[in-house]
Amino acid sequence: MPTSEPLPVVDGLTLSMEHRRLLRPGEAVRDPQGRTHLLPRYFHVLQSWQQARDTRVAPHFTLSELMSVDCREARLLLRRLPHFVPCAVTILARYLEEFRLRVNAPVMLSVNGGYRSPSHQFSGTPGPHLWATAADIYRIGDTWLDDARSIRRFARIAESIGPEVFVKPYGHGPGETDDHLHFDIGYVHVVPRGLDEAAHGHGNPSHQDDPES
Repeated sequence: MPTSEPLPVVDGLTLSMEHRRLLRPGEAVRDPQGRTHLLPRYFHVLQSWQQARDTRVAPHFTLSELMSVDCREARLLLRRLPHFVPCAVTILARYLEEFRLRVNAPVMLSVNGGYRSPSHQFSGTPGPHLWATAADIYRIGDTWLDDARSIRRFARIAESIGPEVFVKPYGHGPGETDDHLHFDIGYVHVVPRGLDEAAHGHGNPSHQDDPES
């Protein structure tokens, strides 16, 4: 039965070395324009895919819809429990809910179209998917988003929500899409109440085993 109960939160710096090497919590990365951003540090904890399917993060969206991945995800993150998703996913869900209300139709995300870890095969160039603040929408109601007219039509609706919503333009080149609507709200950091950003967990995973660091 779907539930909206709060999920446990974990500081990524306290996870195992294996998980930290894949999730890279708090690590600095550069986007396609060369700008630096810090990867998410705080994550919701999911004990099963069934829990993700049962967790409603907005009236018309479950958490599983925003974190569905396939074999392109790192094997440990895909196969081993628990699963982790950045806390900003609930903010994305609220924006998608507003979008759904404006289009007055179901909004369907593609597999690998929500949260992707930094170790996912599609994450070579860091973007908001790594923050759980982006969604690739392939269908709205009965409309498949695979042509200029449909993508531009729904892009205008998405952009009307507010200036923080970014939609990639239709096209076939870098930074463009021709078979889905890319919807994102930028690089959002969430620090849950009760957590201390000055705490460092196990330290930087890239230096954990270096006696000189």
